[in-house]
Amino acid sequence: MKIAFYGSSLLSSYWNGAATYYRGIISDLARRGYAVTFYEPDAFERQQHRDIEPPTWAHVVVYPATIEAARIVMAEAAEADVVVKASGVGVFDDALLEGVMRHARPDAIRIFWDVDAPATLAELRQHPDHPMHRILPDLDFVFTYGGGPPVIEAYEAMGAARCIPIYNALDASTHHPVPGEERFSADLSFLGNRLPDREARVEEFFLKAAAALPERAFLIGGNGWHDKAMPTNVRHVGHVYTREHNAFNTSPLAVLNIARDSMASVGYSPATRVFEAAGAGACLITDAWVGIDMFLKENVEILVARDGRDVAEHVAGLTKERARAIGEASRLRILKDHTYERRGALVNTILKAEAVQKAERASAFAMPR
Repeated sequence: MKIAFYGSSLLSSYWNGAATYYRGIISDLARRGYAVTFYEPDAFERQQHRDIEPPTWAHVVVYPATIEAARIVMAEAAEADVVVKASGVGVFDDALLEGVMRHARPDAIRIFWDVDAPATLAELRQHPDHPMHRILPDLDFVFTYGGGPPVIEAYEAMGAARCIPIYNALDASTHHPVPGEERFSADLSFLGNRLPDREARVEEFFLKAAAALPERAFLIGGNGWHDKAMPTNVRHVGHVYTREHNAFNTSPLAVLNIARDSMASVGYSPATRVFEAAGAGACLITDAWVGIDMFLKENVEILVARDGRDVAEHVAGLTKERARAIGEASRLRILKDHTYERRGALVNTILKAEAVQKAERASAFAMPR
């Protein structure tokens, strides 16, 4: 089957945390025989900060960030068996959603793939005239990369036929243990871009812990933190490319995961970074959110913190031996239960079953009465 996938960027993780998620899902689908074309706009300097060049397992179309160019790529949806519009493209999102679904063939499988479901649902509640309200009942699926039961119930209450979480996972060929590097050495490291719905939680869980442990070394990576006031024991390294993630995760004593406000409030939303760090064998400390135990076992495969004081206590009491034991336990668990091979298998099963049902319905409709 041919898939037309309209997303933010497959080639660059610059201000684009979904990049490795897209790569993991799409590369696995390609191995299963799908022909995927990924459409991404030339926006936000992403093409100047590529992590990868166009891969062999997907055809990537980079189009100018203009409405004229967007209309041209929208029309190409007519050639696909599966049409996917992802959330958070960043330019012309509403126009793309309406356009690609309008151009999709009647027999095509139509999917909205939401990589930030809590934020999307909040926007839909605030704007009853949002185009999604009109389009949602005509879609075959809403896929989300997190959210669990609350998100499923919310989307289906709004008219979605089926909402299915396709959670983040690990691509073991990309994220795995490597020797540490001095430039990423620290007692606790955090990787994430500075965003309005994340900053207060970074202050609580990371900067407050750093202030409580002035003798320990803290490291923060990601865009936007260069002018943020921080304790003197916090070092900022800026954007960390995907190819550097393994060393970033293996070099410190522990790695901190901090969910965004919306993700933490809904739960069941482990970030891509959780699986990347676990795959590298890092000792993970995470802020608390509902559903953690679906992915990793507390105090055995991951450490959970309710506030910055908890984070500081975890770091202060953590030995290298225990950190290695937790990291290895999390790596083995993720390899067993949470790889993109498993996620791809789920998507493949869903798409194949839907294609059969569509063919059967079309055949039944065409039969003489």
